[in-house]
This record gives sequence, structure tokens and C-alpha cells, in this order.
Amino acid sequence: MNPSARGGRGNPGDARKKKQHKSREELNIEGRERKRQKKRRGLVAGSRSQGGVDDTVRQNTRAPQDSRIGSKKPVPLTVLGAVTPRKKSSGAPPQQEPLETAEQELARLENDERLDALLQRLEQDETLSTAERRYVDQALDRIDELMTELGIEFIDDEEEEQPQQEDMMQLLKRSFDKDRS
Repeated sequence: MNPSARGGRGNPGDARKKKQHKSREELNIEGRERKRQKKRRGLVAGSRSQGGVDDTVRQNTRAPQDSRIGSKKPVPLTVLGAVTPRKKSSGAPPQQEPLETAEQELARLENDERLDALLQRLEQDETLSTAERRYVDQALDRIDELMTELGIEFIDDEEEEQPQQEDMMQLLKRSFDKDRS
């Protein structure tokens, strides 16, 4: 066979045609470069948070600031008009100044149309619901408290008539006794 057909070992011209094997150092350098190129594939790190918008553009398009920021004025934290249920404290309730005087409150309770209507229903022997009964009891108790606070005594019409009759009787007796003498 022909030596060139086997691979050309014997012919010095054939050696030039073959590629020379790279040294270990050259292979390492090529590997590092391939690795660097692989690392550079894809998008830049942090692109999701940056969004591709420049910082200068972002500063120019700011949303209008809230006027309360930086203000020293206190901001109400509750909605006006909203009633929130309060827990009853175990201690004594704090003393509040009365909004109206005792005389004004007594006059208001005596002129209360709802109370008058409920009292008329009671006099006519009608039955009241528990809520109406509770309202009447509370109002009458408060009237009694205010009257004792103000020093006013409650006198029934029937009790008023009896002392006057006794006084009339005593006057008649006295005048009768004077006539006899």
C-alpha cells in the first residue's frame, strides 16, 4: 500500500498539512474566553428593577407630592361622623362637664313629647314594650334626681286638695268657735 494512504507518516510534506495540536496553555486561554462570552449572554443584571428608564427621566416625571408629607400639623386618624363602639372601662368614668344646667335638663324632660305620649298610654292602661318601659323609667328617675338636686318637692294633686280641705275645716271650726263665744 501507499504510505500516503495510511496517513502519510513517512512523507515530510504531509506533516505540514496536518494541524498541529495546541498546547495546554492555549487550550486554557480559549476555554476562558468561551466562558466569558457565555457569561455575557442575556440581559444586563438588574434590568427588571431599572426598567430601561434613565434616572434623569424618572426624576422629571415625579407624581405630585402629598401636601401632608413633612407637615407638623396633626392629621385626624378617624373619620368624622363615624361612631365606633367603645369598651366600658372597669374604673370610674371621667367627670364630664354637663352640657346643660339641671334646670334646663329638667325643663327639657318635662316638655318631652315622647315621654308625655308614653305616660298617657300608661294612664289608659296600655302595655308598653320593654324599650319604651325602660325609656319611661330612666326619664322619671332622672326627673326625680334633678328635683332632689334642685330642692323641689313633688306634690300630687290629690295630696294638695286634702291639706286645703283640712285648713278650710280648721278655719270653719275656728270661726264657728268664735261665733259661739
